[in-house]
Amino acid sequence: MTTPQPSGAQKMFGDFAPALANYTDDVLFGDVWKDPALAPRDRSLVTIAALVTSGNTDPLAYHLGYAEDNGATEEELIAAITHLAFYAGWPKAMAAMAVAKKVFRGDT
Repeated sequence: MTTPQPSGAQKMFGDFAPALANYTDDVLFGDVWKDPALAPRDRSLVTIAALVTSGNTDPLAYHLGYAEDNGATEEELIAAITHLAFYAGWPKAMAAMAVAKKVFRGDT
């Protein structure tokens, strides 16, 4: 029997802020992300929109990959970020697109 690998939250904060890591795993990615009211693909698009509009590019790379795992295509994600430029602001969209380019193309 293999021991499960620690989550990203556990790796980042498990020994420093275990409650936050547990809430991330159990509530956010457990209860919230598993709620059947939204499909995982749609939930990913909403999350990416929230990250772009708030200028939070640090978690964006993870969520772009997660969105692909949830069925969103690279083309759709690029189009969503482009669309958000008109609502969130050009600098936020440009910063988000730089992250997307790095995720999708490995470019810096």
